[in-house]
Amino acid sequence: MGDTGRRSTAVSPRQEPMEMPRLALYALAVCLLAVAAAVVSFTQGSWLGIVWVLLAGLSSNMCWYYVKRGKADVYQKR
Repeated sequence: MGDTGRRSTAVSPRQEPMEMPRLALYALAVCLLAVAAAVVSFTQGSWLGIVWVLLAGLSSNMCWYYVKRGKADVYQKR
């Protein structure tokens, strides 16, 4: 009839944690360093921090892309 609120008895198989791709780790490191450089630059009163913020945004997107691509590759190989 309707949903009784109980969980189904089927257990999903446990997945092993995925290893993060190396390029994603490099992009993450660049992102963190760019954020730190932007903070230092802005605290010193320099407008050069805008360039660091843009670099942080770019490297953040690269990190996200490589993580997603790595997950897609893992699922495609199954």
